[in-house]
Amino acid sequence: MRKKRGSSIWRRLSAVFAVCSLGLLTGCHGRKEEPQAFAIPGQFDDSRKYEITFWAKNDTNKTQTAIYEQAIADFEELYPNITVNLRLYTDYGKIYNDVITNIATDTTPNVCITYPDHIATYVTGDNRVVPLEGLFADEKYGLGGSEVRFEAPGADGIIPQFLEECSFGGHYYAVPYMRSTEACYINKTYVEKLGYTVPDVLTWDFIWEVSEAAMVQDGEGNFKVNGQKVLIPFIYKSTDNMMIQMLKQKDAGYSTERGEMLLFNDTTREILYTVAGHATSRAFSTFKISGYPANFLNAGQCLFAVDSTAGATWMGTDAPLTDISEDKIVQFETAVRPVPQFDADDPRMISQGPSVCIFNKEDSQEVLASWLFVQYLLSSKVQIAYSETEGYVPVTLTAQRSPEYQDYLARGGEDNTTHYDIKIQAARLLLDNVDHTFVTPVFNGSASLRDAAGQLVEDTVKSSRRGEGIDEAYMEKLYSDVMSLYRLDQIGGQDSLSSGKADLGPLPRTASALLLALTITWFLMIAYVVYKTMKTRKDY
Repeated sequence: MRKKRGSSIWRRLSAVFAVCSLGLLTGCHGRKEEPQAFAIPGQFDDSRKYEITFWAKNDTNKTQTAIYEQAIADFEELYPNITVNLRLYTDYGKIYNDVITNIATDTTPNVCITYPDHIATYVTGDNRVVPLEGLFADEKYGLGGSEVRFEAPGADGIIPQFLEECSFGGHYYAVPYMRSTEACYINKTYVEKLGYTVPDVLTWDFIWEVSEAAMVQDGEGNFKVNGQKVLIPFIYKSTDNMMIQMLKQKDAGYSTERGEMLLFNDTTREILYTVAGHATSRAFSTFKISGYPANFLNAGQCLFAVDSTAGATWMGTDAPLTDISEDKIVQFETAVRPVPQFDADDPRMISQGPSVCIFNKEDSQEVLASWLFVQYLLSSKVQIAYSETEGYVPVTLTAQRSPEYQDYLARGGEDNTTHYDIKIQAARLLLDNVDHTFVTPVFNGSASLRDAAGQLVEDTVKSSRRGEGIDEAYMEKLYSDVMSLYRLDQIGGQDSLSSGKADLGPLPRTASALLLALTITWFLMIAYVVYKTMKTRKDY
C-alpha cells in the first residue's frame, strides 16, 4: 500500500510550525532562566574599535542633554577606541517598549537608563541583562579597579540603600544613576490666608481639611482664597506612588518579594473611598485628569502639588522652567515638605530614580567597554553636574561629600537657575530622609502592579467627578476590571523571577507584527508543500 505522503508531510510541517511558533513566543515573552555569570576578559583589548549604544531619558532639558554629551566626549577621550552613540527618549515607558521590541529581534542597546521594575521584565528569556556582581568585584575593571582610567567609586562608594534597589532575583542587574523622592510643593501664602500654619510634617488629615476649606466661593463663583474661578486645591502627579506610599504608611499589603499581589485589600478600598469623597467635591484631582500640578500651583490655582523632587525646577513663582505664560504666574511663598503621612512621627516616602543596566552581547570585550562607560556615569564629575539640573541627589558618597556639591547646596537661593532655592530644598529633603525611604519589591510583573495601583486612584477620581455612585458594587467591579486590564489575575502569588509564569504585559506592536509575519510565512510554505504533494499524487 502506498503511503499517504501529503498527510505525512503535513503532520511533520505542522509539528515544526508549532515548535517554531512556541520558540518565537517564549523568545519574546518567555520564561526566566538563571543567568550565567559574565566571563570578564583578563585584559581589555584597546587595539580594537568598539561602538556602543546608550539609551537615556531626557525631558527636553537641554542642560541634561549637554551633560550626557560632555560625559560621552570626556569618556571617549579616555578611551579613544570606544564610540558611544546616544539616543534620547522623553519617556521611560517608550524606552521600555523599545527594549522589549528589540529583545525580540536581538538588537538591544548596550547601555540603558531605566527602572528596576522594567529590568525585571528584560531579564526574562535567555541571559538578556548582565548580572553585575562579578564586574563589581573585578580587581582590574571592577568598581574602583586598578585598570580603570578615571576615578570611579569603590564597592563601598555607592549609597547602600540606593544600590540595594538594583538587587532582585539574587543578582545586581543595574547600578543607580540618580535618586529622587516625592515632595509636596505648597502655596504657603494661601494656606496661611485660610488660617492654617504649614507643619514640618504634613498629614493626610491636614491636607484634606485645608483642601476642603479652600473650596469656599463668593456670590460670583470665584474662590475666595485666590479670587479666580479655577481652583484644584490638591493635585497628585503620580497616583501609583500615592497609593503605594499610603499603603506603606498604614503597614498594609502591596506585594511581596516573591511577587505576590496584595494590592486589592480592604485598606486600599478605604483609601479609595476617602479619595472619592474629595474628588466629588473637586478638592482633589490628578495629573492625568486635570494637568500638570506645577501649572496650577504657579497660576495660584492649587495649594498642594505633589511631584518628584526631580521636578522642583518647575515649581514656584520664580521657577526657571514653566509651561505657562509669565502673565499667568501668581506671586506666593513656596514651602517644600515630604509627602503627607498618616503618622507624623514615622514618615515613610518612596525612593525612586533611574538606574543603568547593561545588555549582554556575544563579544565580551564589547560588554566590558559598556561597563567602563557605566562606571564613568558614576564618576563625581557626571554625578554632580547632572544632580544640579534638577532636584536629584548623587548616588555616590564621594560626590555627595565633595566640596563642590556641598558648596552647591549651601548656595540655595543665590539665583533662580543653578541655585534655585526650591530645587535645593527638594534635594535636601531626600538627603535628610534617606533612612525614611523605601522601595517596592521588584519582580517580573511589578511594573504592571504599579500601573494598577495608579489606575485604581485614577478610575475612582474619574467616576467621582462624573457623579457615579462609589459603593461596594463599584469597588468589586473596579478591582475586577483593573486586575483584568493588567492581567494580574494571571500572575498573583507567583515567584515570577523563577517560575516563568508571570505576565509580561502585551507584546509591543512591532514584536506582534513580527510574529504575525512569521506565522503567515510558515502558513504559505505549508500550503505550497501540500499543493505540490497533492499535484504529485494526481500525476501517479
